[in-house]
Amino acid sequence: MDKLELLYEGKGKKLYSTNKQDEVIAEFKDDLTAFNAQKKGSESGKGSLNCQISSLLFKLLAKNNIKSHFIEMLDERNMLCKKVKIIPLEVVVRNIATGSLTKRLGIQDGKMLDFPLVEFYYKNDDLDDPIINDEHCKIMGILDNDKDIEFLKNTAREINKILLAFFDERNLKLVDFKIEFGKNENNKILLADEISPDSCRLWDKDTNRKMDKDIFRQNLGSVVKSYKEILNRING
Repeated sequence: MDKLELLYEGKGKKLYSTNKQDEVIAEFKDDLTAFNAQKKGSESGKGSLNCQISSLLFKLLAKNNIKSHFIEMLDERNMLCKKVKIIPLEVVVRNIATGSLTKRLGIQDGKMLDFPLVEFYYKNDDLDDPIINDEHCKIMGILDNDKDIEFLKNTAREINKILLAFFDERNLKLVDFKIEFGKNENNKILLADEISPDSCRLWDKDTNRKMDKDIFRQNLGSVVKSYKEILNRING
């Protein structure tokens, strides 16, 4: 499968058209960004690790009846995907309080939440990706019916349940994660984007050592070293 036209370049990936109208190639970049791209960096090999980790997790979810845009990993940096129109929402699931949740609500950092919290953020860099609710989604035309909104929430909770158990078996805590969805040519909603240490907070279960992009956010060392460890754990 050959890359043709560059369709889109984001913070972590480039999307290319292929000779099939309904398929694209996602090339994972080594770039690192944080705080709405106010902080930028790069580590060689980061993109390859995220591609491999995402591919493994998409396969895991497919075995558990979660439908996504993932078709196959072409090589360590490139993933073949079904073409979708991304819904401009970041769906965030939180199991442990940290990051923006503690800043917004004053919940103690590291506190285990009584139940998984699902939040929507509007994907708009100019507005700093504000948190929104169901009614905002409908007023803004992001999703125009309760059925689709509930589908996103319920699917996010189901993904959380699957990933919590999977990571726990590999001595990792799934603190929180961000996922995105898109609609295919038949208007069917599919899980999209990626699932990687760039989009998940993962802590070592024994020590609470951070093993995700917070390493870059907080200047804690090399993300590649930790991402390699995560890949080794989930491959084992």
